[in-house]
Formats: sequence, C-alpha cells, structure tokens
Amino acid sequence: MPDLMNPDVRFHASFVTAMDEEPGMVAYLFRGDEETLVDPGVFAGYVAQLIADQSEESPRPEGFVPGTTLWWVDGDEFLGRIAVRHRLTEQLRRVGGHIGYWIRPSARRKGHATAAFRAALPIAYELGIDPALVTCDEDNVGSRRIIEAAGGRFESQVGVKRRYWVPTSHSGSGPAAG
Repeated sequence: MPDLMNPDVRFHASFVTAMDEEPGMVAYLFRGDEETLVDPGVFAGYVAQLIADQSEESPRPEGFVPGTTLWWVDGDEFLGRIAVRHRLTEQLRRVGGHIGYWIRPSARRKGHATAAFRAALPIAYELGIDPALVTCDEDNVGSRRIIEAAGGRFESQVGVKRRYWVPTSHSGSGPAAG
C-alpha cells in the first residue's frame, strides 16, 4: 500500500525511471539534469539536500524556504512527491502555496494524488500550518477536484493560478480539530 516516506537512496532507479516519464520535471524536482541524476553519488547528495531542507539553518537558493519533501512510494517504487513549504514568501503566497505535489505519469488517474495530498495535510498541521494555501492552474481540473474534496475553499485567482485555503486540522487521519 502506498505511503509517504522520507527521500531515500533506495528509490534511485525508480526515481530516474519516473523522471524519464516526464523529462521536464528533472530540472524542477532535481534542480539538475538527467545525466547527473543517474550518478548514485549525485543522487545521494540530492537526497541529503532534501532532508537538510527541512532545517531553517540549511543553505538554500535565494527565494527558497525550509520545506519538508516526502515521497509517495509503493514498496520500492517511487510514485511521486509532496513538498510542504514551512512558510510563504510573497511569491509563494501569490502562486505557489504551502503544498505542492506531483505524481509520475504512469501512476496518474489511480487515486495517488488524492491519497498523497490527504496524507500530507496532517504533516502540514504538525508544522503549524492551518490552513494551508494550495494553488493550481485554472485548467487543471484534477487538482481542483483534489483540493476541493479536501475542503479547499477558493479565495482568488492570480493569472492562471487558482488559490485555495485547505484546512489541515481535520484532515481525516490528522489531529482532531479542537
């Protein structure tokens, strides 16, 4: 059964295969290129950086905030990722939000995005985020449905981005609202 896990080098082969399914994501998720991604040492450094990004003190590129990245996996298969940003910059407030998610193309339309997103809400709550700002493109009907089904309340639209506030305190498996 799929679950959220901390990034781990044991998912290297599956992660590389997932990136092959949607090459444009390599630069976005990995902040590098496919050639270096296949190197186990480079991948191990990437995993270490993702884990370090959770700490306020860790160095990061300008404009980036501390964040918890978790991988949605089934056994040894990498299916996707969730990123919970610990706070918002002005840019993230407009178009990025607290939570971002991506599911590899071969695993889409199987309920993984819904399940992974819902599993991330209690994590956001534990980080002191309630509600969480989540954005999606106006033409991404699947993401809109996922966000709205989790209780997301539409606030506004900035360009093509729809902005929703999603409660994290009563997200099913998370801490009870009080």
